[in-house]
Amino acid sequence: MSDFLFYLFSVVAVAAAIGMILGRNATYSVLLAVVNFAMVAMLYLMLGAPFLAAVQVIVYAGAILVLFLFVVMLMGNDPGPTWEHIPLQRPLGLLFTIALIAGLVPIVALQNVTGPRSGQMMTGDDNPTRLGEALFSGYVLPFEVTSLILLVAIIGAIVLAKRSAYRESRVEHLDVEDETFETAVAD
Repeated sequence: MSDFLFYLFSVVAVAAAIGMILGRNATYSVLLAVVNFAMVAMLYLMLGAPFLAAVQVIVYAGAILVLFLFVVMLMGNDPGPTWEHIPLQRPLGLLFTIALIAGLVPIVALQNVTGPRSGQMMTGDDNPTRLGEALFSGYVLPFEVTSLILLVAIIGAIVLAKRSAYRESRVEHLDVEDETFETAVAD
């Protein structure tokens, strides 16, 4: 039964992630991210890590997703222009994707890369203090890189929101000037 649940949660998580990436509607993508986060939390529960499952739901499905939903509602559901803002955006994206895959291939090829089997991990010792000590001592760099990525995402959302607000106020200002000009020409 646990194998069935594992495969069910895994398939739903991967399908939600693919749907989130390929979706055209930003609101639906955010909702699919909720499904993905919930399925990952269920996988944590199956591994015997209820603390990580709770953190997954509270931090990601709660705080981070609310931020994404706020940005979607602030900017609207319009996908915007399809032209590229950075001249080399597509080639650089392809280069970084190839570098990521090249870096992941040796890791996936290793045996036992995830540690002991799940049967050995289910000791019932879910100590948040030890988890915190490990997170802030052995994994400081990934933790800080994650916080930096979130900071860049927040700054990008603010810049995009300000840019669209500036464009709208500029268009309204130009429309008012055009009407004044047309009224003066007609007189």
